[in-house]
Amino acid sequence: MLARVNACAVIGLEGVIVDVEVDLAPGFKPPIVIVGLPDVSVQESRERVQSAIRNAGLSFPRKRIRVNLAPATVRKEGSAYDLPIALGVLMANEQLSTNALEGGLVMGELSLDGSVRHIRGVLPMAAVARREGFKRVFVPAEDAPEAAIFPELEVIPVHSLAELYAHLTGLVTIPAQPMLQVDQVQVVVQTDFCDVKGQEHVKRALEVAAAGGHNLLMIGPPGSGKTLMARALPAILPRMTVDESLDVTRIYSVADQLPPGIPLLKNRPFRAPHHTISHAGLVGGGNIPHPGEISLAHRGVLFLDELPEFSSKVLEVLRQPLEDKVVTISRAQGSLTFPANFQLVAAMNPCPCGYYGDPTHPCTCSPGTVTKYQRRISGPLMDRIDIHIEVPRVDYEKLSDNRQGESSSTVNQRVEAAREVQRRRFAGTALSCNADMHPAEVRSYCSLDLDCRTLMRAAMNQMQLSARAYHRILKLARTIADLSGSEAITASFLAEALQYRPRVSEN
Repeated sequence: MLARVNACAVIGLEGVIVDVEVDLAPGFKPPIVIVGLPDVSVQESRERVQSAIRNAGLSFPRKRIRVNLAPATVRKEGSAYDLPIALGVLMANEQLSTNALEGGLVMGELSLDGSVRHIRGVLPMAAVARREGFKRVFVPAEDAPEAAIFPELEVIPVHSLAELYAHLTGLVTIPAQPMLQVDQVQVVVQTDFCDVKGQEHVKRALEVAAAGGHNLLMIGPPGSGKTLMARALPAILPRMTVDESLDVTRIYSVADQLPPGIPLLKNRPFRAPHHTISHAGLVGGGNIPHPGEISLAHRGVLFLDELPEFSSKVLEVLRQPLEDKVVTISRAQGSLTFPANFQLVAAMNPCPCGYYGDPTHPCTCSPGTVTKYQRRISGPLMDRIDIHIEVPRVDYEKLSDNRQGESSSTVNQRVEAAREVQRRRFAGTALSCNADMHPAEVRSYCSLDLDCRTLMRAAMNQMQLSARAYHRILKLARTIADLSGSEAITASFLAEALQYRPRVSEN
């Protein structure tokens, strides 16, 4: 007897429907044969399925079982096929009716005792189920809230194979998972701007960066608050829309990095990889590519502390994602594209000892050492960073002052107002903020009057600006004008934007 069960594979960040076909034939060795381009973890499901069926109190057929995962052109990985294979075996052995699932989609890993374990990638699987017209999905109980985001789907949480068998035979009824109320998921502010003492000019730079989606580099001695202020940035960024939350949650679901008990991410991601990270860890990779840190930072912040300590190869791969907002990973089996629309925030010391230019602490580095250290970061990468800001040591008077500064919520209101201006400006286009503008949009929205053109001409000559830097300054000035509620870019806005460019080295 032939049985069919609908399952799902995840390729990149997208789900693909897989037909699990199970056929019984005379013979017993080997008990289960799986074909259809399965990987090692799928092949191992033979042992899990056999033990789970027996330990669930059901009969495992003493026949040869052939399992085909179609289409055979799609590589199957992971353990999510355990539960559909087990149901297919029970249907082929006539312990379950072949229409018991009524066109439902099944996913789940089995333990040897028959319990159903957590799997990764439930959100994209549920999304493709909705798109393909499925009405029900059977998922591990731990993952049911993640699938319940879509109101069109009836989500059945499954704790064990025995429980699901009883449900499908009508002995018991498993209540459907209540639909997730997106509005009830709270945004948690972990680091507030009011906790940062002093550094008002750096806070202003962070506000400008948040308002326009600009990349930022902080340079200063150890202990000046660079990391603290970087961690405070997500709290002033605009709140994510539902579509953005689903976009981010899908990535974390595939990467199996959703926090326990949080089926939908409302906080903007903040990723801070260590400088020893590999090329594949940053951009993604593997035989079957998985998203890396820059994709996990999608719609959020990628913070690179001690920027010169990262290897040059790792830093240079950032150049293309910073421009294109996606990263493409090519393998022999094909190419996969992951989103990488992140905001780069980096921090570095001015020299190896960290005290070059400090007025109170002497620097122990030679001039050549300082120059070599600062040149670890290539010019093309530095050119892609809009805001360069120096972070000096904080005075005792400011540290000991009990008065609190502006809260993140207050700054966020100004950022939201500036972003609303940009949303209206770019309505009907793929652009979302000023940092995304191309040269054509810069010409349309960043026109300069005579005073601004005079100032810009002098800056181009004195600061040796590239064409990319020229456009980035105009986009930065546009953001500063938006924060001030001004339609026009004035000389004062342009001057502030120019202050955020790095100083020209004399070496």
